[in-house]
Amino acid sequence: MRGPRVTEILSTIAESGEGTPPARLCAECLAALPVSGVAVALMTADGPSGVVLAATDGRARQLEELQFALGEGPCAAASGSGRPVLQPDLTAVGSARWSRFDAAALAAGVRAIFAFPLRVGAIRVGVLDLYRDTAGPLTDLDLADALAFAEAATVMVLHLQDHDEHGAANAALDGPIDSQAVVHQATGMLTIQLGIGLDEALLRLRAYAYATGQTVSVVAADVVDRRLSFDDNESGATGQGWS
Repeated sequence: MRGPRVTEILSTIAESGEGTPPARLCAECLAALPVSGVAVALMTADGPSGVVLAATDGRARQLEELQFALGEGPCAAASGSGRPVLQPDLTAVGSARWSRFDAAALAAGVRAIFAFPLRVGAIRVGVLDLYRDTAGPLTDLDLADALAFAEAATVMVLHLQDHDEHGAANAALDGPIDSQAVVHQATGMLTIQLGIGLDEALLRLRAYAYATGQTVSVVAADVVDRRLSFDDNESGATGQGWS
């Protein structure tokens, strides 16, 4: 179930009229947490896609693009492992892990980096990266809030995947926005099949559509017509009909 903090973040983004949803999320995250820069980048199974959805400043965007160019850094590490990568002091860690990226980050005045994967099961959606000018770990409360922003960013990215299909990139992000009956029907089928809530079922549909390059309606139709069966393993779906 989506937590109240995630719902609050998505509601705030939906109600704001300035900038794109990714830019709003980054701005809200920057205001809520003790960090100097925030960015959201898309990921693929092979690593960074080179697409930076939003960044709070030029430095954050430059460091995201650098990770794509180098093929190394906390962004790729977090997405690949499916776990947050927390580097509270780049000078203490040294440059052994990502020598070229660490050197560039330090040269840019960044002293701490916190990367949070945006994933649904094994499907890699993107990464939320937090940059800070001063060294030091996130507090437990800040870490919990950062995880909430990462969950909200996952929902947001998958929602934006529906933009071309539904033409509503700025529609409310705090609930299901798909109007087609087939999507609602497929969502209901998944809640019964997997024993999950409606929000999670819709997220699973969107994640599979994102990973396979299809629209949500096409995936939903495959579920309703029993050409596609979701399961509980990390791959997300079997690609076979229901039994």
